[in-house]
Amino acid sequence: MASAAEHDLALSEADSSKDKSHLFGILRLQEEKCNVGEKCIPTVRGGGGGGGGDGRWQAPIFAFARKASETISGSIHVLPKVSENRASVPALRDPMSMERANLLNMAKLSIKGLIESALSFGRTLDSDYPPLQQFFVVMEHCLKHGLRVKKSFLGFNKSLWGPLELVEKLCPEAGEISASVRDLPGLKTPLGRARAWLRLALMQKRLADYLRLLITRKDLLSDFYENSALMLEEEGAVIVGLLVGLNVIDANLCVKGEDLDSQVGVIDFSMYLKNDIDDYRSEERNSQIATILDQKNYVEELNRQLNSTVHGLQGRVDSLEKSNSKLIEELAIAKNNIIKLQEENQQLRSENSLSLLKAQQHLEVSQGDMSVERDTYKQSRQGLDEMYNEAQRQLKEECQLRQDVENELVVQVSMKQEMELAMKLLEKDIHEKQDTLIGLRHQLDEVKAINVEMYQKMQSSDDEMKKKNNMISRLEEKTNQITATMKQLEQRLQEAESHRTTAEEGTRRFKMDFVNKADSLQRQIDHREKQLQQLETDLKIEREWRQTLQNDLHREREAVAQLSTQALQINGLKMEFHRLQDENFQLKSICEDQEQALEELGSKLSESKMKIEDIKEANKALQGGQVWLKDKEASHCKLCEKEFSISRRKHHCRNCGEIFCNGCSDNELPLPASPKPVRVCDTCHALLLQRCSSNPT
Repeated sequence: MASAAEHDLALSEADSSKDKSHLFGILRLQEEKCNVGEKCIPTVRGGGGGGGGDGRWQAPIFAFARKASETISGSIHVLPKVSENRASVPALRDPMSMERANLLNMAKLSIKGLIESALSFGRTLDSDYPPLQQFFVVMEHCLKHGLRVKKSFLGFNKSLWGPLELVEKLCPEAGEISASVRDLPGLKTPLGRARAWLRLALMQKRLADYLRLLITRKDLLSDFYENSALMLEEEGAVIVGLLVGLNVIDANLCVKGEDLDSQVGVIDFSMYLKNDIDDYRSEERNSQIATILDQKNYVEELNRQLNSTVHGLQGRVDSLEKSNSKLIEELAIAKNNIIKLQEENQQLRSENSLSLLKAQQHLEVSQGDMSVERDTYKQSRQGLDEMYNEAQRQLKEECQLRQDVENELVVQVSMKQEMELAMKLLEKDIHEKQDTLIGLRHQLDEVKAINVEMYQKMQSSDDEMKKKNNMISRLEEKTNQITATMKQLEQRLQEAESHRTTAEEGTRRFKMDFVNKADSLQRQIDHREKQLQQLETDLKIEREWRQTLQNDLHREREAVAQLSTQALQINGLKMEFHRLQDENFQLKSICEDQEQALEELGSKLSESKMKIEDIKEANKALQGGQVWLKDKEASHCKLCEKEFSISRRKHHCRNCGEIFCNGCSDNELPLPASPKPVRVCDTCHALLLQRCSSNPT
């Protein structure tokens, strides 16, 4: 099967004569233009003296080289106007289409010449190789054709680097080339970066692939090229197809030290003017190239197939190992989680029982104290001092008890949060186990399907065995017939021996005929025996295959049994989880009851505290009021600690007797000692408001 490179070489070989005739026609028209009177400046470019002895082609070649280098990537057509004395030339086509055709022909010539010279060169190409330099110049002109002009502060600019940067987005493998081009220190212009990119892509042997990806995205290229540009038309696809043939070339180009910014891209057409001897040599080279390309494509195809098979097998092995390890890890994790949950459940039960006992004890103590306090308060009010001391002592005990109860509440809340986290983890484990159950059910279905297929194969093998047994019985019947014929022949031989004495010559002839018939029969017998041996070997193979199928079926049954045991284990785990969930609900209900009891206890404690505060105030009123702080003893506000001055006056709190500033004592409330509203500090104001809100009577 011919490769893409061979196809492109064949196309270029078929069009070589056409390209040469077209090129010579352009050169003759250029010569006529020079003869008419237009200026033809001879630009010397290596190999200009390649013409014959008459020197008639020298000036047109130089002029055409200069004009092509200036106008191939622009919008000026190569063909000049002919004189009025010459015969009329047919009307030209669109200038852009003619430019595309010229560039396509030049690309064919340069690629063909580069491949032929590289194969004859026989080693790795470097940067100084002339056909390689001319190839890069032609590719630069092809990429510049129809490029849009971008306006900037410094003027107008045509840059190849813009469209080539798009390859990095379309193919991530090209990102390495683009990054290395950006990191080159000697490149300062976008044109130099584009030239370096072309050289690196050729060394990578991916130039055709990158440009193929680029021309398929015409919606992106339309931002950089005109509508009739070469990269947006069919000629661009043809050039990309021709570039596939360059994969047979090995190039080693030093891009780092080369000055790519200031190179002048001039096409040397003298390299493509060949004679008949070169055509004959090119035919021989083409045949050699075709054989080399066939061998290379065959080796590459084999390598691709082997790599694909190796990758596929490695992927299967890795996937099987990963799935096996994941299943083992998930089973171990599930067992560990169940053990941890059981331990946590036992701990929670023990802690809950201890907290219940403590709460009951505290409740009994607090209820007894409250009953004692009520009895003493109702009996008499004579020993208020002793009662006050006892109430103060009991208040301290109640505060201590309240702190203990609050600490226990914090512990209960933390335990509740831990239980909620444990429940969430259990639910997550259940979901994971359900997913594994679904996967195991799918595997069971697959195993059942495999068993059905194996059963069908066994039935088909049994049918084949029956057919072969029928064949063996037929062959045995034929062998019996052959033995009967042998016996008949032996009888005839005995009769022939009895008649031997009568006619010796007749017996000799008969003997010869008999020997021939016996040989033919012996050959038939040998052939039948070979057939019997083949059938026996086939029977052995069928028996072995049947045995292997039975072994596989037995293995599959064992796997199904293991899966069923695992499913039973998972059902047991599910029942255990439901049981733990019920216990958790019971524990939650017990915790809620305890929280309600603690809330009731807190409300009773707050009521007792308010009553004690009332008793304190009444005691103060009976004893003659609070301690009144003197003005000389206070130099700073007790609440905000600001120093008193002429602007910041001192004010006494009528409840506690301390001295505050105006901002900290700007409150008025009625007190038991004075029914009118008096000045109080912020702390006393908040305390009195809280007391009034809790005890509205």
